[in-house]
Amino acid sequence: MDDNQLLRYSRHILLPQLGVEGQEKLLAAHALIIGAGGLGSPIALYLAAAGVGHITICDGDTVDLTNLQRQIAHFTHSLGSNKAHSAQRTLAAINPEIRVTAIPHRIAGDELAQLVGQADVVLDASDNFATRHAINQACVRHAKPLVSGAAIRFDGQVTVFDLRHPDSPCYSCLFPESAEEEGERCAVMGVFAPLVGIIGAVQAAEALKLLAGIGQSLTGKLQLLDGLSMEWRQVRLKKDPACPVCHPSRILA
Repeated sequence: MDDNQLLRYSRHILLPQLGVEGQEKLLAAHALIIGAGGLGSPIALYLAAAGVGHITICDGDTVDLTNLQRQIAHFTHSLGSNKAHSAQRTLAAINPEIRVTAIPHRIAGDELAQLVGQADVVLDASDNFATRHAINQACVRHAKPLVSGAAIRFDGQVTVFDLRHPDSPCYSCLFPESAEEEGERCAVMGVFAPLVGIIGAVQAAEALKLLAGIGQSLTGKLQLLDGLSMEWRQVRLKKDPACPVCHPSRILA
């Protein structure tokens, strides 16, 4: 790191758990963020400010006036812009030293698998079950840690599926695809603006810990937040031995 970087990241470097070595790991890391909305905004802002060297952010939507109540990576002058490109401009203003790649369309299939394979950590900030399951399948196949979050109304949840470890559950262990759950969307149900900031910030913290190799992650633990009472509840997660996604026979198939 040069003198400017030592100064920029000095408050991280002062932490004995991080120090220069941990900050250098962040600078060398690549994070993939899928979704540049309510959750993706605080995730991206914190990862950029923290000095994650390469951030790829994906979103095919455009910035709408209804987004500005909570999607803090976008501004009024961004209305009509693609969200990935809008977030890219914001991150560049926060930290011009990092590399930000914008993918201005919905990713799936081979492209999703390729992007997951290139990343050190994947952050799911999407808003529908189909995308979440596709991300999970790619992370299982490439053994990449997945930081998952969701928020609706006043309720939030966040967890980590560290698929580098064979005993880690995956998203499908928690929400089987066969359950055919109907996703609740902010456009219909509403969402408390700071809630996505809280959950997104926790996702960013978990990603930074994974990249720096510090602390204990939320692997095997689901954090649930009731934003009205501001009470957290933790649920233990276990790997489903019959999971059709992360069972060893399925991964090797």
